[in-house]
Amino acid sequence: MLLSGAVPVANAADGLGDPVFPELGNPGYRALAYDLAFDYRGDTRTVEATAAVTARLDRTLAELRLDALGLAVRAVRVDGRPARFATRDEKLVVTPERPLRRGGTARVSVEYTADPRARLPHSAWVPTPDGFAVAPQPDTAHTVFPCNDHPGDKARFTVAVTTPDGLTGVAGGELTATEALGDGRTTRRYVSRAPMATELFQLSVGDYTVRERTGPHGLPVRDVVPTARAAALEPALALTPGQLAWAEDRLGPFPFETYGLLPVNSDDPAAFGFTGLETQTLTLYKPGFLLKPEPAIGSHMMHEIVHSWFGDSVTPATWADLWLNEGHADYYGLTYRYERGWPDDAGRTTLTERMREVYRQGDRWRREAGPVAAPTAEHLFDDQRYLGGALVLYALREKVGEDAFARIERAFLTRYRHGNADTRDYVRLASEVAGQDLDGFLGAWLYGRSTPPMPGHPDWTVG
Repeated sequence: MLLSGAVPVANAADGLGDPVFPELGNPGYRALAYDLAFDYRGDTRTVEATAAVTARLDRTLAELRLDALGLAVRAVRVDGRPARFATRDEKLVVTPERPLRRGGTARVSVEYTADPRARLPHSAWVPTPDGFAVAPQPDTAHTVFPCNDHPGDKARFTVAVTTPDGLTGVAGGELTATEALGDGRTTRRYVSRAPMATELFQLSVGDYTVRERTGPHGLPVRDVVPTARAAALEPALALTPGQLAWAEDRLGPFPFETYGLLPVNSDDPAAFGFTGLETQTLTLYKPGFLLKPEPAIGSHMMHEIVHSWFGDSVTPATWADLWLNEGHADYYGLTYRYERGWPDDAGRTTLTERMREVYRQGDRWRREAGPVAAPTAEHLFDDQRYLGGALVLYALREKVGEDAFARIERAFLTRYRHGNADTRDYVRLASEVAGQDLDGFLGAWLYGRSTPPMPGHPDWTVG
């Protein structure tokens, strides 16, 4: 039936108003599921794709918007019916036959072509000689598929990847089916059991060897390795089960159905801006890094593993909360380094020595990159979110004691498992678990313009 004029209809404004990327995401709905199909064409090196987004309407919408950039859209359907569409800036604006009613659900299906080699203002695609991988963090998943591209809107994912025989298509999650199509192509289907943020999505095609091994408590470990590099990378890949056991001892059971590494088949130093990227269940790596000896890579590998808990399972509600991911990953990565007896580049052998040096940089980092929990887009991935975040956690441990700190960490991961949390959530929970009001203490560390005194270390000074 048609809606009457008495029913209020809203037009979604651009963006969710994120503190760092205000135009990212779209109001008026929540994504419940993404059903994605990608068909890689070896002759043209392009991808024919269909993205079906199931959304729950928070308000009645005359049009629904998805983040999208660089996608050649051919057709859009809403609940099986053709819909009008247009692209404006980095939005795909979909206008169904009739407004979508608040409280209901809608399935928006988009058919499109993507070129991983296209020159875009920013892109998640990482082209390789035999295919591609993707590196969507922080705001480029929508160059791969139309989506509500904000970490605060996690959803379920199913992914089908079709490739020419001789190449392997992979995605995060669990491989549930492999189908030879009989025409020289094969389709592989993957399901992610837990909800996922769009920036954690992984899709890759290449000449891969899949290496399987067993982690703690029978956890399947799946590494997807360029075949020509598999032997050289095996010493690094073999480290993962032991690293997972170390992390589980401190953070609890691994939160997903599998884990593994994807060393991308590219030696281009500009292929993507990170040494490793915590795409959910399948961490992307620059392969050259993993050829180094264990003391040179072990701390970073632990950093990425810890993201499975902090970042992937418990995902930041906004990009201003990035320190919750990176601070925790650095804190435990450094702890692992020093427990294993590996000096850092400056010869330091303890976490306390390292934190004392970070403390000296505190005021300068706050001037240059802002407080730990108040980043800008320009300085989002500065040391302040990483080592500065680790310093906040170190200060909290010194304030409440090691036992209380460990309880805070476990309680945070349990309460927000497979959901979202922001900085206020962490502060409230820390106060609750520690039995003391930590709002002022942590507020100064997270938002202050100057570095507070370090508990238990009155001799520490800011340089």
